[in-house]
Parts: sequence; structure tokens; C-alpha cells
Amino acid sequence: MKRTISLATLAALAIAGTASAEGKLNLYNWGNYTSPEMIEKFEKQYDVDVTVTDFDSNDTALAKIKAGGHGFDIVVPSGTYIPIFISEGLLMESKPNEMENFKNMDPAWVDVEFDPGRNYTVPWQWGTVGITVNTSVYKGDINTAALYLDPPDELKGKINVVPEMMDVMSTAIYYMGGEQCTMDKTVLKKVRDKLVEAKKHWLSMDYGNIEKYAKGDLAAGVNWNGASMRARLQNPDIAYGYPMDGYPVWMDNAAILADAQNVDNAKLFLNFIMEPENAAMLSNFAKYANGIKGSEAFMDEELKNAPEVNPSDELKAAGVLSKTCPPEAQKIYTAIWTELQK
Repeated sequence: MKRTISLATLAALAIAGTASAEGKLNLYNWGNYTSPEMIEKFEKQYDVDVTVTDFDSNDTALAKIKAGGHGFDIVVPSGTYIPIFISEGLLMESKPNEMENFKNMDPAWVDVEFDPGRNYTVPWQWGTVGITVNTSVYKGDINTAALYLDPPDELKGKINVVPEMMDVMSTAIYYMGGEQCTMDKTVLKKVRDKLVEAKKHWLSMDYGNIEKYAKGDLAAGVNWNGASMRARLQNPDIAYGYPMDGYPVWMDNAAILADAQNVDNAKLFLNFIMEPENAAMLSNFAKYANGIKGSEAFMDEELKNAPEVNPSDELKAAGVLSKTCPPEAQKIYTAIWTELQK
């Protein structure tokens, strides 16, 4: 009997060792979006080896996770995709709202539509979708989506559009006079026709564009504010425009996957990025705002007055907080987007 108990104990210890996964954590995140300094700090503090794998769009991440066998513990989708991940049973209800550092979360980002009360997610970064422009090439108004939808001659053939469906569709819908999540087929036909026609003047639909803007390989395009700021810091001719017809305001969020292998380490990580100093590391690297109170004290000076992060009240008023559109609308948008990829 003693031998039986001993074997059972050893088996339990072996299982426990597997559950902790020997100090590992696998993060699935947008490319060039994770602060190496912050990761290094987490690794040293908890003796955990972190592996970061990149994706370039929410749809790419969703498809990869749904396929299974990915080996990731944490994913960082946009808020508009969180309800989809939850409805598909892909996220663990990890209760970040019960973690020690939850007290640091900005109240404005607690009762969000995509995760009321924060039972699944923690803020990573938030920002806007706008237009990056090389002002040495184009001297006109930059606060308009016309620069990629009805481009002037000097920009044709030098335009990049990020491969994120809802960001591109949303700016096009607002430009054509529609509202968020519209299913008005008259408006959507105009949007579809406008995008297809405009694509003839685009050079690319690439995610990684910071260096290309900085070097002058691109002159304009749909982009995110932080990526645009990083390009401007390398090339002062780069500017960021806020489309006055309307532009999306988004938040990306970290969440533990339902089939995560390193759950304890993943929970440590969620709590870790709610610490103001650590959240500031994310902002200092990627040049976006975050949802953590007190992080401002640790942010680089260049962020505090950057036009990409601090728009005027007039420009700010044109922003529309992104929400998850109904499946019927998403189906139509996906059909338009698929046609645009051809």
C-alpha cells in the first residue's frame, strides 16, 4: 500500500510539473508590437521563458487559433474580435478583474462592450486608424480618407493599405456616408466599387510598413497612429491624418486561450501588464496609449505631446469607438474584402 501511495504521489508531482510547463509562456501577438524590454523584465522576474509569435491581422489570428494545435497561451486580438473568440469558446474566463493589479485599470476601459467588467481580457494598447502621409510628396489636406480612396496623382502607385478588414472597411464606409456596421446595400455597393477602383492606385497591402514610410518607399496609406509615429521619428516628413468623415478608435487586448498549456504563467503575465511601469514599456515601444492609470509617469516625453497620440478636440470628435458588427454585416464585409484581395 505504501508503494501504491508513493507511485500516486510521484504521478501527481509529474502532472503538476507539466501544468507549470517548466517556466514557459507562448504569446501570439501583432508583429513588431511587443516591447522586448518588457518581455525581458517579465522573464527575469518570474524565471519564465517567453516566446512571441507574430500575426498580421485579426482574421489571421482567429483562423490560426480555431485550427487548433497552435501551442499559444495568450493572444492579443482587437476588441471587435473578442466577442467572436468568446462565442467560439476560444478564450478562458481568467477573471482579470480579480487580479491584484486590476485596480490600475482606467475606469473608462473596464465596462467595455466587448468584455463587460473584464472577465476575459486586459488592455494591451489602444489607438486610431488614419492616414500616414509623406508631406514632402503631398502638400494638401491629410485629414481625409480620399488620399487612399480618391488619391491625387502624386500619391498614385505609392500607397499602402494595412491588411485589416474592419479598419479599411470602416474608413471607406464613413467616407461614403455610411455608419458603423451598416447593412445598407446601396452604401455598401458604393463602398465596394470605390475600393475596387482605388486599389488600382495602391502599391501594396502590407502590415509591416514603418521602415518603408521612413525610407520614402511609400508616400501615403491607411495606417495606425503608433506605426505612423514610429515612421515619423525616423523621417520628419511623415505626418498622420485623421479622416474627418470618421475613423475607427480601437483597443487590442491580451487574453488567455481556452487550451493554454501554461495557465499560471499566463495569469502572471496579465497581472504584470496591468502594472503602470510595465504598461508604459508597451507604449514607449509601440507608440500607442494604454488603458492603465499611472503609466503616464513612466512614458517617454516624446509621447506626451505627439500629434499621433494627442489629436485636437476637432480631430478627436471624428473618431468612432469600434464595436463588433452583427454576423450578417460581417458576411457582407468579408465578401467585399475577399473580392478586394483578388
